[in-house]
Amino acid sequence: MLFELLTFPISAPLGGIVWLGEQLLERATSELDDIQNVQKQLLALQLAFDMGDISEEDFEIQEEELLLKIQAMEEEAEQEEQEEQEDIEPEEFISEDGLSSFSITVLD
Repeated sequence: MLFELLTFPISAPLGGIVWLGEQLLERATSELDDIQNVQKQLLALQLAFDMGDISEEDFEIQEEELLLKIQAMEEEAEQEEQEEQEDIEPEEFISEDGLSSFSITVLD
């Protein structure tokens, strides 16, 4: 108990960093699992159609819904990635001698 109290100023921030890392990992995993789950549903739908459990019309309707869902998820992920990269886009400046130079602006 005394040891924990003495090391608290060091262990508390480290514990917070570990917790934050776990939260980020959990969120990334859940987002990845969402896309994988929709792909698994699409595979299950294909198997059901191949086995004759559903009609071709039902298969096409459900397949289109799942494909649109996958496409929307991928577009959302790309948009988030672009937004992250926009925060670190280089800015071009033209100096007095006509030469251009770049600087990177980091937004917090």
